[in-house]
Amino acid sequence: MVVLIVNGEPIHVPAGISVAAALLSYSDQRPLRRAAFSGSPRAPYCLMGACFECAVCIDGQPDRRACLTQVRAGMHVDLGDRDGDL
Repeated sequence: MVVLIVNGEPIHVPAGISVAAALLSYSDQRPLRRAAFSGSPRAPYCLMGACFECAVCIDGQPDRRACLTQVRAGMHVDLGDRDGDL
């Protein structure tokens, strides 16, 4: 298990899974993010890097695809402003 920091809150997840899998399985935050222009709820969809619905800020780098990023201890994931625009 490793600790992933999601919006400042630690969640314990198995090592070796994707950030998207960790967010879907171990985070109670729904929706995971909101679309930048419409504000509509978004979450990982294809889980293979094609749709970009899982794009989040990882360790200060925006628009990282969570489905293609493996978790590591101490990683910081920012889902943006979940109540309004990103």
